[in-house]
Amino acid sequence: MRIQERLHHFKGHMRGATLGLLAGVALIGGTALATPAMAKTITAVMHSGLRVLDPVITTAHITRDHGYMIYDVLVAVDENFKPQPQMADWTVSDDNLVYTFTLRDGLKFHDDAPVTAADAVASLKRWGKRDSGGQLIFDVTESLEAKDDKTIVWTLKSPFPALLDTVGKQSAVPPFIMPERVASTPPEEAITDYTGSGPFVFVEDEYQPGVSVTYRKFEDYVPRSEPASWMAGGKNVKVDEVKWVTMPDAQTGINAILSGEIDYLEQVQIDLLPLLETSEDVTVETRDELGYQTIGRMNFKHPPFDNKKIRQAAQMALSQEDVLGTLIGNPDYYKVCGAIFGCGTPLADESGSQTLTSGGDIEGAKKLLEEAGYDGTPIVLMQPTDVVSLTAQPVVAAQALRNAGFNVDMQPMDWQTLVTRRASQAKPAEGGWNIFFTNWMVPEINSPLISPMLNGRGDDAWFGWPKDDKMEELRAAFIAADTPEKQKEVAVEIQKHNMDEVLYIPLGQYASPQARSNKLTNMIPSPVPVFWNIEKAD
Repeated sequence: MRIQERLHHFKGHMRGATLGLLAGVALIGGTALATPAMAKTITAVMHSGLRVLDPVITTAHITRDHGYMIYDVLVAVDENFKPQPQMADWTVSDDNLVYTFTLRDGLKFHDDAPVTAADAVASLKRWGKRDSGGQLIFDVTESLEAKDDKTIVWTLKSPFPALLDTVGKQSAVPPFIMPERVASTPPEEAITDYTGSGPFVFVEDEYQPGVSVTYRKFEDYVPRSEPASWMAGGKNVKVDEVKWVTMPDAQTGINAILSGEIDYLEQVQIDLLPLLETSEDVTVETRDELGYQTIGRMNFKHPPFDNKKIRQAAQMALSQEDVLGTLIGNPDYYKVCGAIFGCGTPLADESGSQTLTSGGDIEGAKKLLEEAGYDGTPIVLMQPTDVVSLTAQPVVAAQALRNAGFNVDMQPMDWQTLVTRRASQAKPAEGGWNIFFTNWMVPEINSPLISPMLNGRGDDAWFGWPKDDKMEELRAAFIAADTPEKQKEVAVEIQKHNMDEVLYIPLGQYASPQARSNKLTNMIPSPVPVFWNIEKAD
């Protein structure tokens, strides 16, 4: 259908459906959207409902976004990918082994307690047990201590040149600073106390898991004086509160922003863009030029994907073009790319990705399955049904895998259920899983130091839990490489190793447009959506 015809069709649909749809929005507004009188509120529809509130135990983007609302970080990366002081300034010893961080004045938690070095140390240690980059830093850590209430001393056994970049990274997983009592929670358990250190307060008594969440301005938060730049600089809150509401249906979200019921729509379904592009009241934009990489991840703990040849067969069956064409549709918004570190990045290399980028090889996949002795073990494929950017991949992959000879059991669920279930190491037939699909911002996977999927530490690795000593050796070699040229050489070997072992399947890059009401101005164009610095007109 041509764009003009599609637009006419959708406008007709809107005229007939707007009253019913907006009635549903109004119902939400009558409960979860209730606000204090005269409060200036931003109402946002994010890419997913929020159910998991601990931003250390999961890499889910919605939980990370929640983390940035209520917590702050010691170091933050600016729009030039340069680490900047956030909660703390620092000095580094001449031998690059001792990092001394000094907390800035005025830092408080939401319960009015001062933020101390002991809080920061406990938070960093808990983060370091879960995060791939953090694990690498703690491998070479001699000690991490609070010398006094404002001074943190981090002593290394050997230099780790990327320490500040890793501690300051914006995603997957940032080391958010929590009170020591909260950060003392074992890293495999979820926190239950949501006392934060950031510019917004989580309103727990208004929280409806998966439906709505409210954040109010923390009046005692002291922002930095520098201009805001991505996660760095001054986090100046210029509204009274922010509400996230869940609207799984893409058309409902479009109608809601066009009618002014909501102010922000984090992800816009590409084929619905014409509806918004004709509106004088809404701006459609892409936050990040590099965009996202969509990927497939298999479970290494259980058959059949504990068998390398069967993993290779699954990868061989898939086609990036089929996935991206179904997911996005418009080739202006996607790019076939076999680079695990993302195309357009310094470490990009596409070695070993030929079948993925050239349309797949079903016959080759069938042959590998036969060689591997695949016995028809069902493949439990988790299928999220409520996130625009994750609904197509499972359907396309399931068909390709079936064509190759796999017995696929595709199980539908909402994304937050999937996020919880993927942490289970149970057998697939007993509530576990074999494969799922997700997306990463390219800046959070563009280096082997930060990409969660390249962690080969077994049970300490990211969901799927590969035990891959060779990958760990290669990551250590990357740390030891002392020039960009040497780092690129190691990165190419990591690319080849990943594609051979199939730690994960890169399925290409895409852009995800967002929509905002023109009442909102000064929204920071960062890959992570943040709500400080935004102003809302009356």
